Amino acid sequence: MSRPPFPPFDETTAAQKVQAAEDAWNTRDPEKVALAYTEDSVWRNRDQHVVGRAAIVRFLTAKWERELDYALRKELWGFRRNRIAVRFQYECHDASGQWYRSYGNELWEFSEDGLMRRREASINDVRIEAGERRIFGPRPEGERGAVLPVF
Repeated sequence: MSRPPFPPFDETTAAQKVQAAEDAWNTRDPEKVALAYTEDSVWRNRDQHVVGRAAIVRFLTAKWERELDYALRKELWGFRRNRIAVRFQYECHDASGQWYRSYGNELWEFSEDGLMRRREASINDVRIEAGERRIFGPRPEGERGAVLPVF
């Protein structure tokens, strides 16, 4: 199995990889998202360590059961050979209806076949009111590549 574009990345292919990840995560389909990772992919997500594609599916299933109406935006921050740095924001609400905006950074490392073998994520959550939301579903085609607001 492979997932183009392949490393080494240039600005265009790195941006394509970032948009593909955003699009996949916005499906909220754990099985589909997990196919972008190697069978033995290693994640650090906040305080959790996740190893392997099956564990990624379990992690994402639980995530989207508690993070309702999840909508994500990613932005290319930097790249080098087989690595990409991303900043992101997403919004979701919990079962009680409380909305959150989460800000974070990810470091990605890819295998030669274009699958992600390592993902490290640092994330901070901020409570917001429903009226403060600015992310509504997947990114419209005309907004692809737009820079994310700082706050």
